[in-house]
Amino acid sequence: MTHRYRFISTHRATYGVQRMCRVLNIRRQGYYEWLEAAPARAERRRAEDDLAAEITEIHTAHKQAYGSKRVTVELHRRGRRVNRKKVERIMRERGVVGWTRRRRRSLTKQNVAAPPAPDLIGRDFTAAAPGERFVGDITYLPTEEGWLYLATVIDLHNREVAGHAMAAHMRTDLISAAIDLAVRRGLTKQNAIFHSDRGSQYTSADFRRKLKACKLRASMGRTGSCFDNAAAESFFATLKTEIGTKVWPTRHAARRAVFEYLTYYNRHRLHSTNGYRTPVETRIGYRQDHALAA
Repeated sequence: MTHRYRFISTHRATYGVQRMCRVLNIRRQGYYEWLEAAPARAERRRAEDDLAAEITEIHTAHKQAYGSKRVTVELHRRGRRVNRKKVERIMRERGVVGWTRRRRRSLTKQNVAAPPAPDLIGRDFTAAAPGERFVGDITYLPTEEGWLYLATVIDLHNREVAGHAMAAHMRTDLISAAIDLAVRRGLTKQNAIFHSDRGSQYTSADFRRKLKACKLRASMGRTGSCFDNAAAESFFATLKTEIGTKVWPTRHAARRAVFEYLTYYNRHRLHSTNGYRTPVETRIGYRQDHALAA
């Protein structure tokens, strides 16, 4: 019907409204009601264009990774009262699409001579409080100078990357440096669990001594089972999707990109596990809540 009303508006000076309404079998009163509502329709279009611009800005700021749900949550945090279906429609109509994850190749190489630690996690990737249960893993990033390896220590309470380290090798020193950073930042509690796969770096005597010195307990999943260390695997899938899978010209450039991403991830990226709060917000909120309760 709308296109008929528009046709009448375009040609009414030539043919007259009454004649065209009769020929097109349209009520003349209906046409005038549509004409009266034109300013309101224009205002709705302007409001939707403004909303679409804000959605695009959020999507761009978050590395084109947010889907409609996270975009809606961010809009709510900004005071925008809008439902997810509307956001989803606008994103679809305007071609604003989030990235999808790619499967990551495992770097796990087990040392069969080294006895593994028991599995203290049992695929329960939750923690009642910050600093009590962690997962860790190693991934690699391609550069023109060769691989850059990244080791992480992730808190299962809020999914914060509590510690990380990067190097041109994947020896035990790499994962030890990631643990050291988490400890120096004061993000680990005494007797906390650190869970990993059974890679040779994690089963080494040097790393066992490192965990003991840091008052952490080792935990390990089975070899070749991504589900036993799914939280660590999930983080690397997210990182590689959102940071991009390009080849950096130098390890220094890749290192800088990873550091910027980790800052963004911990402080700005909304995480579904945290009820769509950032990892740092969740940790600070927990401490504030328990300080008030005390």
